[in-house]
Amino acid sequence: MKNTLALVSGLTMLALTGCSSQQDYQTASGSYDYLEASQRASVKIPEDLDAPEFSSQYDLPTLGKNADESLVGKSLTIQSPALVLPLVSGSHVEEGTQSATIWFDQVDDSQPLSVAIWNTLLSFLEENNIGVESFDKEKGQLITNWVVEEETEESVWYQWTEAQSKEIAKRFVFDMSVKPHGRTASLSATLQDYKSSTSDGEIQKLANLNDLAERREEVNILNEVISHYEYQIQLDQSKRIAEIRKGLKLDLGFDSEGAAAYVVNAQYDIAWPRLLLVLRKMGFDVKDLDKSTGLLFVSYNGDDTGWWSNLFSSGQSILEKGDYRLKVTASGENQSTITFMNDESEPFEPNQVADMYDQFARVMSEDDLDI
Repeated sequence: MKNTLALVSGLTMLALTGCSSQQDYQTASGSYDYLEASQRASVKIPEDLDAPEFSSQYDLPTLGKNADESLVGKSLTIQSPALVLPLVSGSHVEEGTQSATIWFDQVDDSQPLSVAIWNTLLSFLEENNIGVESFDKEKGQLITNWVVEEETEESVWYQWTEAQSKEIAKRFVFDMSVKPHGRTASLSATLQDYKSSTSDGEIQKLANLNDLAERREEVNILNEVISHYEYQIQLDQSKRIAEIRKGLKLDLGFDSEGAAAYVVNAQYDIAWPRLLLVLRKMGFDVKDLDKSTGLLFVSYNGDDTGWWSNLFSSGQSILEKGDYRLKVTASGENQSTITFMNDESEPFEPNQVADMYDQFARVMSEDDLDI
């Protein structure tokens, strides 16, 4: 008897589960009898009696002029609102904005912000096989081709019917606006066209979508672009860290002002952080730095256990303890120069730079320096 009850209970739970559909998760459960309710007439008070005091605490607010009166019953979705997710460093969303828009601030000076955003969007479209109908950089607008998706709603287990399929086609417009200073830009997504067709031939067009459904479509694709942007940043960062940790080739040469210097086969954004690792390995303390000018203010404590301990010339150490300055300068697409100077910004003599070369080149070429 107990086994029979357990079996019946299990079948009942399966039946209740099977009755749920995607529509059930999007709409309120329970009865919709309230749609048939009518407004009751207000209480009529005889003229010879005093009217009681009525509270307006529970009065329903009046609908606004732009309210969609069709959003009642099963037509009203109970899903949480679609929100733009500012996942990228330096991005934000303005409060109260109804459109699907995100703002980016310049945090990477390797390329203009507008170029980075357009490259990200084009990369996202290419990766997802979405064509481009038109692209006007000057106008700041890109229109996609049709984005076609196919949805299938499985029939419940107790109904031996074929699954219903639906093909959805959407087309979006992306608009970018750049502030005059060029270091802040916004990207917006707008649903331009929408149509869906079911297996029985029913067609739904954009005009039949409510504002909430349109915004959800716009926010969803914008969030996908933002996620792709963040993924690319993380990927580039991983590659950059690998390049920084990898040993670099160092040659003797001259900087742009003709002073003796070391020439590194790396672009400035790699040579700069790499030098910081090398200086730390050599026992230097960096007191101050300015990446925009390429200047570093360092101090060497004269520790005999350091890498300078075996560098002697005429019985004296090549580098005495004290304060020094270094200057890193980009000297080409994949080259940078490092100039050693004293505390008065006077470059080292060529012979001193040459004497230091072997040890400096050895540390610069080491792999897997700690970051």
